[in-house]
Amino acid sequence: MRPTDVLPGQPPRARPGLRHQLLRRKPTEAFLAEAESPAGGGLRRTVGAFQLTMIGIGATVGTGIFFALNAAVPEAGPAVLVSFVIGAVAAALTALCYAELASAVPVSGSSYSYAYATLGEFAAYAVGWCLLLEYAVSGAAIAVSWGQYLNDLTQRVFGVQMPAAVSAPPGQGGCLNVPGAVLVLLCGLLLVRGARESALVNTVMVLLKLAVLGLFVTLGATGFDPAHLHPFAPMGMAGIGAAASTVFFSFIGLDAVSTAGEEVRNPRRTLPLAIIGALLAVTTVYVLVALVGVGAQPWTAFAGQEAGLSAILAKVTGAGWPGVLLSAGAVLSIVSVTLVVLYGQTRILYSMGRDGMLPAVFHRVDPRTGTPVLGTALVSGFVAVLAAVCPLDMLADLTSLGTLVAFVVVSVGVIILRRTAPGLDRGFKVPGYPVVPLLSVAFCGYLLAGLPLPTYLMFAGWLALALAVYLGYSRHRSRLP
Repeated sequence: MRPTDVLPGQPPRARPGLRHQLLRRKPTEAFLAEAESPAGGGLRRTVGAFQLTMIGIGATVGTGIFFALNAAVPEAGPAVLVSFVIGAVAAALTALCYAELASAVPVSGSSYSYAYATLGEFAAYAVGWCLLLEYAVSGAAIAVSWGQYLNDLTQRVFGVQMPAAVSAPPGQGGCLNVPGAVLVLLCGLLLVRGARESALVNTVMVLLKLAVLGLFVTLGATGFDPAHLHPFAPMGMAGIGAAASTVFFSFIGLDAVSTAGEEVRNPRRTLPLAIIGALLAVTTVYVLVALVGVGAQPWTAFAGQEAGLSAILAKVTGAGWPGVLLSAGAVLSIVSVTLVVLYGQTRILYSMGRDGMLPAVFHRVDPRTGTPVLGTALVSGFVAVLAAVCPLDMLADLTSLGTLVAFVVVSVGVIILRRTAPGLDRGFKVPGYPVVPLLSVAFCGYLLAGLPLPTYLMFAGWLALALAVYLGYSRHRSRLP
């Protein structure tokens, strides 16, 4: 029954005004009731704390760490270690806010659901569109690069490569990126099988790529020379700050943990534990890799260096096989990130479909697999087309803007929910409240200020499209009375 429908014999109810519709909030009790009711949800709680932590690590440790030093070290020198710590602190501010909201509202949908409970319907709808932009475009962009890394691996192992026309990104020597599209479709097929199977495969891939990075740290440490750390900060604090902005986006992905709220056992405890555990693991890996990297060769050698980690190990060991392993690690990184990105997007669409914000097809769950099969198929097909035909470099800043907006909403949501629902059961509370959420907003605002004007214009166009769809479709089908 639609919100405006009435039973026979009852007087018709007045349709709520537009202002009321835009600002109405979904009670946290309704979220929790839907999550625990088979009729309202349908997703199965099959994911444990360790697998959920691996989802967070898998979404965060992508190919960036394999190549981030090449961009960050020339900006800061050996002080890039401080930049990684700053990036980790900035990520931690938002991660702590995610942990509190995830424990208080342990449902699928991530920032979309949190905004619906705190800021109102249209704010949630706009955040949902930001998340869809973040996940769809970043998923396609990641998949596009898979063909290049796969070519590098097959060249090292077998001495053969796929033609650039079908493996390089469109606009960069490629015409149709077949490997990227195939990767997305394969990940979609795996997600259809079930959350438990997908989480298991992701866990295996994450452990393998962490083992590859661990090998880099172990072997690279044999060539560590303290003299390479001097001068420590040749570019001063300005360079450290610039490098911190560069490496901050290597920490994006922790929000994927919160999209699994309805498929996690004991979510009030498991969600914050996984978010904080993933952040600690990622920070440790990044700092160790950066320390070994800048200690194994002079900082001036990083500029323009291709396949930086492989080149460092080649110098240290004098052998070519480490390059094979690191290429394999990059390939696995792309697979695991693509898998988690698709997973997160389907769960956000699932929540929006359940609320009436999008067609119900995204909310339908297969009774056999316990997954939104048709929604997953539609998402995978769309992202596969993007990966196959679109040059996505121009959308990188747009993705960052959407991500940062979602981060701001989560941080503000913590403050609002503390005021509107102080007695709500929270499995975790942000320490240092309200300083931590305010610092998170401030840091995200600092990064937002550095984005170019064309990005804001494209983002305004995206939100205008969201508003048009909301006014023409979603507000009439919202399940809120």
